[in-house]
Amino acid sequence: MMPAWARTIRFQVALSLGLMFAALAGSAGYGLYALNLRQHDYEILNLSGQLRVTSAAMISDARTHLQDPGSSAPGSARERAMYVERLRRHMALYDQIISSFVARRLDPELTGRSDALVCNWDSQSRSQLQRSSDDWRLFRTELVRRLGAGDQGPQAAAAAAYLADNGDRLARSSSELSRAFQLMMERKASALRLFDEVVLVAAAVTMLSLLALLYRRMVKPLRDTLSGFSRVARGDLGHQVPVQGAGEIRQMTTAFNQLSERLNSLFRLTDRITHGNTLDETLRFVLEEFRAFLPLDWVGVFFPSPDGERLVLERQYGDHGTALREGVSLPRSAVDLNPDAPATIDDIAARDARDPSGACTAMLSEAGLGSAMLLRTQGDGTGALLVFASRTPRAYLPEHAELLTNVAGQVTHALDRTVFMEGLVVSAVQGLAKLAESRDPETGDHLARIALYAALLAEELGRSGPYAGDITAAYVRAIHQFAPMHDIGKVGLGDDILRKPGPLTAAERLEMQRHPVIGAEVLRRCESQVNARGYSIFGMAIDIAEGHHERFDGTGYPARRSGKAIPLAARIVAVADVFDALTSRRPYKDAWPVDKALATLELLSGQHLDPDVLAAFFRALPRILDVHDRFKANAVDRVATSAATAEAVPETAAQLSTASA
Repeated sequence: MMPAWARTIRFQVALSLGLMFAALAGSAGYGLYALNLRQHDYEILNLSGQLRVTSAAMISDARTHLQDPGSSAPGSARERAMYVERLRRHMALYDQIISSFVARRLDPELTGRSDALVCNWDSQSRSQLQRSSDDWRLFRTELVRRLGAGDQGPQAAAAAAYLADNGDRLARSSSELSRAFQLMMERKASALRLFDEVVLVAAAVTMLSLLALLYRRMVKPLRDTLSGFSRVARGDLGHQVPVQGAGEIRQMTTAFNQLSERLNSLFRLTDRITHGNTLDETLRFVLEEFRAFLPLDWVGVFFPSPDGERLVLERQYGDHGTALREGVSLPRSAVDLNPDAPATIDDIAARDARDPSGACTAMLSEAGLGSAMLLRTQGDGTGALLVFASRTPRAYLPEHAELLTNVAGQVTHALDRTVFMEGLVVSAVQGLAKLAESRDPETGDHLARIALYAALLAEELGRSGPYAGDITAAYVRAIHQFAPMHDIGKVGLGDDILRKPGPLTAAERLEMQRHPVIGAEVLRRCESQVNARGYSIFGMAIDIAEGHHERFDGTGYPARRSGKAIPLAARIVAVADVFDALTSRRPYKDAWPVDKALATLELLSGQHLDPDVLAAFFRALPRILDVHDRFKANAVDRVATSAATAEAVPETAAQLSTASA
């Protein structure tokens, strides 16, 4: 992977300029080298020309010598000696030049330079040089044989005759060698010209590429970023500039996008918090929106216990697999923080030094979290502890803590408002439940048991089975709050039916079966009132009140819904209601043994009750029986005065509908 410094604009521009400089320097160096070679070529051509001149001179001297009528006379000895001396000098020069060519080294005495020249021949030149060298070797051998060691008339004449007869072959060989060298020089000149053209084209391409690079990685990203700045300045928060370029420009556009997204997230978070109805929604909004600029997998809120000695986990929201058990607590002294100043736990597994007791890190470790930031708030009566956590150790940087410090006020305000709203909800639910209790003496502990049974059932459904992962802690909490309202519709029945001491007539039973409709209508009116102020509270309560007497096989009332058309919350409460009806003591009957009640529930699977919910009931049975036993110890006999309780609970599953009405 390319190191970070190699992706910077400074490096890339410097590299481009360096490459251009290297190309120009290489071109200049090659030009000097080629110029030096041209000087060599001039020397080579000069010497090859001397071969031609020398061979022509030897032939001319030989023919002149043969044409002189006195060349054999005794008085012409001086002319013969001069001829032979010139011939030997020509032969020595020719031999020296051709030998230097073969050796590829031209000595200073040949070129007049201060240093020897080393020659390079192409294949055609080497081939012709070999032929010319062979021609000269044969020619010289024969010439030396005829000339002998002296300058006698017959010997000089024989050498001259040989030159006259065969010299044209030597001259032709010399000319061919000179021509081969000349063609070689022309090819070198063509190659040099081609190289210069390539260098010019490469320089032009490099320059254009550099300009395109600068435009793509600097000019265009800067222009787009400036345009993005203008859009954000006009209020288009969240606008993202395409991340272009490299190095500093890329870092700048990335930082701008992060800033824009952060501003947008903060404004969106403020807006969503304003419309949040519950603390669960607020925490979900915080998790979803803060993820834009924080590594975040889980968020939880701890509230002080009534005695002020502990901090209790009241709400949490996180990814699947990171949930803690709500209700767990910490000693308040274990988290000694300044208000509105977050503290960071870098490594939960290592028991960070900022958590001396280890209580907080031990708790977070159970959820598989690696690092956390703790924010103590000082709202209107909340004094809550907010915990932001990530699975990754050392995930939080100083800028993350600074961000939380800046938004602490907004989060605290959201906590105060949603806690207040939830208080109103709980108060409303309790008031309506007490209203039902005042009209129907069968309630009382029954409502508390139903609430706990339903909550345990929902919690188990969320652990395994077809609803695993779909049921959240907020759902469990809501069903615990709203299950006691399942019979709220009985407030709409007259005392002549609700408190009738004897059995109900058929008409009265039909009137009794209207209580789910009455309850749902009452709650819908409550819901419409809070909807008018932008909230939604009683949705689940409506489902429970209207649907808890529906049967899975479609034979229930009031709408004869079947299967999953019945709301899940109503199916859960139906199981809890039937179990409590069977195992509770009433004035007209004793409580059934648990074993008999469980056997009856199994018979009702798929008929009256949802098989999936019933399966979860049996998985949660130990905890449900704990609740049953606890309330059994505190049970108080009540006198049955209503028509619903005047009828004996049947001994068969087929008659259960009568008792559960």
